Amino acid sequence: MDLWAWMERLGQDDHEALEHLLAHYDGMLRYIISGMLSDPQDQEDCLAQVRAKLWEGRHQYDREKASPTTWLTALCRNTAYDHLRSQHRRGFPEELDPRRPDPTPGPEEKVLQKERVQHLQEALDKLSSRDRALFYRKYYYLQSTARIAAELGTTERAVEGKLYRIRKRLQTLLGGDAT
Repeated sequence: MDLWAWMERLGQDDHEALEHLLAHYDGMLRYIISGMLSDPQDQEDCLAQVRAKLWEGRHQYDREKASPTTWLTALCRNTAYDHLRSQHRRGFPEELDPRRPDPTPGPEEKVLQKERVQHLQEALDKLSSRDRALFYRKYYYLQSTARIAAELGTTERAVEGKLYRIRKRLQTLLGGDAT
């Protein structure tokens, strides 16, 4: 059975489909999480959260918008990022101040954010697949430069140089001054 069929079965509340998808994507999910969380216990907690979110969000999957791999990758990355944020909040408790303005963006800011995301995606699409993958590894999956360098068989300095050139290229593509 292909992955699309397993996702369809998951949407029909099939627990076997959940287990199959988790087994199929286990390596990928662990790879994403380990790049963002260093503590093995945090990694396992995050993987459990991914499992729960996959089941809770099973009816939200839309095959017209993303492949099963893309959807699960985003779900995993966002869960790991949420885990990082909750760790940060636990370390720095914040008092609620009723005079503090609501930090959520208003309608105008939401439109501007959507336009910025669209422009960034268009610029990323103009990069080579290797450069785009490197950009995502560093800035989307939050992988360390050391890890990227080790996995690519190069030096950290070479990775940093390449990332610098990618950022400059994106700056130019987005209409900024690349000097």
